[in-house]
Amino acid sequence: MAQKRKPYRRLSASYKKRRRVVYRNRVLLLLGVIFLAGIGVRVIKGRNPLQEIRGDEQVLAESPVDWRGAPAINVQLLTPNPYSRPQLKLSKVKGIVIHYTGNAGTSAQANHDYFESLKDGSGTSASSHFVVGLDGEVIQCIPSSEEAYASNSRNVDTLSIETCHPDETGKFNESTYNTLVQLTGWLCVEFDLKSDDVIRHYDVTGKICPKYFVEHEDAWQQFKDDVGNKMEEVRNQRT
Repeated sequence: MAQKRKPYRRLSASYKKRRRVVYRNRVLLLLGVIFLAGIGVRVIKGRNPLQEIRGDEQVLAESPVDWRGAPAINVQLLTPNPYSRPQLKLSKVKGIVIHYTGNAGTSAQANHDYFESLKDGSGTSASSHFVVGLDGEVIQCIPSSEEAYASNSRNVDTLSIETCHPDETGKFNESTYNTLVQLTGWLCVEFDLKSDDVIRHYDVTGKICPKYFVEHEDAWQQFKDDVGNKMEEVRNQRT
């Protein structure tokens, strides 16, 4: 015997409306989950100092950064402004310039905050890509794809590292020195530089900066040797 067909049930307008609302909410929920998942990936990646160092998503996609051998980097990019972060693009990274802060006993955070304060237009222009602190901490102030106001005529093609020091001699303590060697060595490998591409501010302008490395040529040579050894370590980690 043929099965009796169920009578057609007419859906009320209110029921149809409720179904549309439920459907819309489910779609919005799904889109929200997809969006948050994408944001989560971006946040995880964005906090990675190796990704921030390039400062350009397109460059990152084409040339992924290898973070092996890098020190921990606290990314605190300066607010774009004409005095400390003009957002001028580097033509190419051809060298690393080492500086000392000249303010004995100050922290990496204090020097970062000073650069940030210049956005209000005090008449001074200054900044650095990185600051290495008294405890060996590193703060990144400027993306490596942009110029910093640090090295005069070499702003256009170098990355700058400001380095904190405990006293007026300008000599770096052990924690600061070790991190400076690691950061410099890793940057050299990442940007395909040689240890001879690492210079002092003094080598650009004759300014006594970094003071200890200018007044003690043997210490400067030892630093470059240590950077060369660190570069080898970084390369070995990547093979």
